Amino acid sequence: MQQHTTNSARMTVGLDVSDRYSYLCVLDAAGEVVEEGRIPTTPAAIQRRFPSAERMRIVLETGTHSPWISRGLEELGHEVLVANARRLRLIAEHDAKSDRVDAETLARLGRADPRLLAPIRHRAEGTQANLAVVRARDALVRVRTLLVNHVRGAVKSVGGRLPKCSTHSFPRQVGAAIPDELRPALGAILATIEQVSREIRTYDRRLAELCTDAYPETASLQQVPGVGPVTALCYVLTLEDPARFPRSRAVGSYLGLRPKQDDSGRSAPQLRITKAGDQMLRRLLVGSAHYILGPFGPDCDLRRWGLRLAARGGKNAKKRAVVAVARKLAVLLHRLWGTGEVYEPLRRAATIGDAVTATA
Repeated sequence: MQQHTTNSARMTVGLDVSDRYSYLCVLDAAGEVVEEGRIPTTPAAIQRRFPSAERMRIVLETGTHSPWISRGLEELGHEVLVANARRLRLIAEHDAKSDRVDAETLARLGRADPRLLAPIRHRAEGTQANLAVVRARDALVRVRTLLVNHVRGAVKSVGGRLPKCSTHSFPRQVGAAIPDELRPALGAILATIEQVSREIRTYDRRLAELCTDAYPETASLQQVPGVGPVTALCYVLTLEDPARFPRSRAVGSYLGLRPKQDDSGRSAPQLRITKAGDQMLRRLLVGSAHYILGPFGPDCDLRRWGLRLAARGGKNAKKRAVVAVARKLAVLLHRLWGTGEVYEPLRRAATIGDAVTATA
């Protein structure tokens, strides 16, 4: 009760952040609006408007600017709540939506009960910088894929066909198969693909160095077949601290790999996954799950369990199995990270075999 009194005795600020200007609404202890206005979305303006002299509770939504704004305000001594924008339908579906109204709504929600905001915690500045390296590599990979698909599509449109080859060797392998009439159009694209591949290799070396020097815990995650340096590093940087999750199973929900729920009475429809959390890490885990269930995946508990799910048949059974394996993989990686255990591919199978032997 004393904590509630302390919080309610100070100002509560709702900050609706936009790219150029941020709108603010300040509520006093009684919930009355004492100030409204806007300030430039710059570090200097934020610091001038919210000096450290008076501690406030400041509420803003997740967004491009929320990491640096929240860190700067916390350094000034303020209590900062970063609201999960996915959970604030009250703002997104308001029939009189405006920046001013959004700022006041944030302030009132923060004053009433911070749990209504489903507040998130931003990563540390160093972690964010290292994660930017992973995202930059990911952007180059997607650009290269787009360019390769463009070249293949252009050749098919004139009746040609390019040989199958790996993406990194694509410019060398297909150069001779490009029709003469398309060489002026596609020559520069092939050169760009080759340059992008060189840059990706540079990023790969940088990520390997980060794994070895700054994040040695990624080695325990890479014990699992299908989990390489990129996936392991992205996992560690995204979650940042395994102690954030009281149970390993919570990681699946955090990464948006659990099905949505819309139960009512006896109705419990099967829905798609929530797709909350980090999109890149979710995509990497799904890619690892594809490898585990694919023709080159080694025998392990995850593979056996996923193949049983896929064998049940029904529409989209294989897709659901891949997502389910990705979710279990996320849980497994968290356990390996938190405990430092040695990965046992057939741990469950061995346990069942021992139980059968003991029974016999």
